[in-house]
Amino acid sequence: MLKIFTFGFWNAVARLILRNRILIILLILGTTAFLASQWKYMRFSFTEANLLPDDHEVNQEYNAFLDKFGEEGNLIVLGIKDSTLFTPENFEAWKQLNDTLQTFPEVDYDISLGNLKQLKKFENPKRFEMVPFIKEKKPDSTELAAYENQLFTALPFYENLVFSKHSNTIQSALYLNKDIVNTKARKDFVIDVLEPLVSKFEKNTGIDVRVSGMPYIRTINSQSIIDEIGLFIGAALAVTSLIFFFFFRSFRATFISMITVCIGVMWAFGTIGLLHYEITVLTALIPPLIIVIGIPNCIFLINKYQQEIQKHGNQAKSLQRVIAKVGNATLMTNITTASGFATFILTDSKLLKEFGIVASINIAAIFVLSLLIIPIIYSYMRVPKTKHLKHLNRKWISSFVGWMEKMVKHHRVSIYFVAVFLVAVSIIGIYNIKISGSLLEDMPQDADFFKDVKFFEKEFDGIMPLEILVDTKRPKGVLKGSNLKRISELEKTISEEPQLSEPISITRLVKYSKQAFYNGNPKYYQLPSSQERNFILPYTKNLGGTTNLVNSYVDSTGRYARITAFMKDIGTDQMEKIEDNLWPKIHKVFPEDRYNVSMTGKALVFQKGTTYLVKNLVVSLTLAIVLIALLMAWMFRSFRMILISLVPNLLPLLITAGMMGFLGVPIKPSTILVFSIAFGISVDDTIHFLAKYRQELKVNNWKIKKSVYAALQETGVSMFYTSITLFFGFSVFMISSFGGTVALGGLVSATLLFAMLANLLLLPSLLLSLERSIANKEVLKEPSMKIIDSPEDEEEFKKEEEAYKHKNEK
Repeated sequence: MLKIFTFGFWNAVARLILRNRILIILLILGTTAFLASQWKYMRFSFTEANLLPDDHEVNQEYNAFLDKFGEEGNLIVLGIKDSTLFTPENFEAWKQLNDTLQTFPEVDYDISLGNLKQLKKFENPKRFEMVPFIKEKKPDSTELAAYENQLFTALPFYENLVFSKHSNTIQSALYLNKDIVNTKARKDFVIDVLEPLVSKFEKNTGIDVRVSGMPYIRTINSQSIIDEIGLFIGAALAVTSLIFFFFFRSFRATFISMITVCIGVMWAFGTIGLLHYEITVLTALIPPLIIVIGIPNCIFLINKYQQEIQKHGNQAKSLQRVIAKVGNATLMTNITTASGFATFILTDSKLLKEFGIVASINIAAIFVLSLLIIPIIYSYMRVPKTKHLKHLNRKWISSFVGWMEKMVKHHRVSIYFVAVFLVAVSIIGIYNIKISGSLLEDMPQDADFFKDVKFFEKEFDGIMPLEILVDTKRPKGVLKGSNLKRISELEKTISEEPQLSEPISITRLVKYSKQAFYNGNPKYYQLPSSQERNFILPYTKNLGGTTNLVNSYVDSTGRYARITAFMKDIGTDQMEKIEDNLWPKIHKVFPEDRYNVSMTGKALVFQKGTTYLVKNLVVSLTLAIVLIALLMAWMFRSFRMILISLVPNLLPLLITAGMMGFLGVPIKPSTILVFSIAFGISVDDTIHFLAKYRQELKVNNWKIKKSVYAALQETGVSMFYTSITLFFGFSVFMISSFGGTVALGGLVSATLLFAMLANLLLLPSLLLSLERSIANKEVLKEPSMKIIDSPEDEEEFKKEEEAYKHKNEK
């Protein structure tokens, strides 16, 4: 047996804590103050989580695109579907709104109805010029009606840029400064400038304005995450404190537990700040997770303290025994829980690594805090009264334990039948699970901004940019007639995909130049022939007013062309079908030996990241199972016991996966976490039960049945208390407006409930059914560490107490 885990070690720890109470309190307060000072370094994420490693091929392609064209997600669109816009008053208000927005340094340029330019041909000298589409400063109703008709019939260049080809919807395209897109300045502009101005316009005109675009979506989404952190913490504290009070019926015990977990929450925020991590949709879950996981620690410690008080009424002895006897059990359960989270550290995803590091550190921290704070605070308080100990003898708890014992005794076949049936049904459900890489699926679907996304998807065929980068391998190769034809051909192929919008590229300007050459006739909006190019070329020299478009879609060397389409909110499977359909056509239009073509964009990178995470899920879950199996092997030194202990913990995971398939909950970044987290927590009950079972075997001279029932009666209550607390604690996440967080809370809660039943019904049944296989000392050897004290330990403990007392008397 390792020296560090001997009973004497924990006895020494107990004495150390109780002798140095003031010093420990000061250390806790000092650490809390230090970590609180680190809160200022917490940063909220202003971009989507990058789920892929930095050196991944998809990331490298995306970064290569950014190097040439800068940040691609810098477009905010404002849409109006209202015929009254073309009345003089409303048109003027719309123009003023866009002109005001254009004055802010955060906006690079704005394409809107009020400042629309038209390409015109002039002679003497031959030239094209961009002239105002609307010439009058304040056009009247007749003039506006004429402009409206001209816009929709004679300017195909602005289709899907300013107007929808499906209806009379008008939009303004607001291009933000690329340097501020992923900074706090973007948030300040959207929240403090854009939204108030839009609200003022809506109030003055009565016209509903739809706002969307990736910068806007990111800002509102990150603000929702910030708002929900406080909601989660408050709800977790409220739910767990109510459950705690229901079990213990003691304001004092509830108050002490709340103090403990609140300090744990402060430490969690401090850790995030200390490590300079961003608060993402995952790290935002850690503070409430600490509350949910910390409360069971408090239940174990306070329950043991009250049991000891009920036995002999000696407070000093009770506090010392709480630390000495429960220390090992809570240490091991926290280690297994932390292990479930720590497996994420071994993945290649930065997002999951940070989540795993912060979560595992703070789970260990909440264990230390519980072990220190609870005994120290109780040492300054009066001994609990009899009314505070009544919960230890509740009849309904005894009835619940009696029901479990009855089921294990007389209905084992029924338990096995239900277990096998659930496995079979779950396997069917697993085959229905889909992978979703949707960037918007987890976002609050009742929110106005999400409804606006759907509006733009309907009117403009998408909102999330899909970028195609064409490398012609020659300087100024993009503007060659043959390459422009290839780009146009590819655009036609892309526009045939129902989930993608009509693309935008340099060919729009080239087509528009031919239309302008033929005096604005829209039937000539097409690529010029080689002969026409010779006639048009003299007019294009020193063409002003088109710099933004050219720089946005052709790089400075003229070698790289950018084609931008907007995609609807689709999942990974649909996007994979689109890619499978597009790539053969791309390679046909742009032969691989002469051109390099890549498909990228933030939404596509996110989808690829989701697929990558699914592979990491298998790795992290396998690591969690192996790690905890090794831990069980070290503790119990029995291969058969490892197999028996894994069955009731893997079954709930199968059931949960089956539920996901039947309920249509896809595998995505949020739901990926469920399995490793739930497995790490649920195995705690198994450790408690098997440790008590191992102890009872020695007491009952290796009689399996008697030992199983004794272990069930002893551990059933605490397992029920902690499981119910965890169930309702994780259910708190279901109040979120984020679909992924709701799914995470519901699935973990369900998994832990199934795990409790599996550990209280299936595990004892397996031990009884396999009685002959495990009923010997070779199978269940002396464990490597004592988790629960045995009668021999009790005698040893008494001797140490007497020796310590005798030493003090001397």
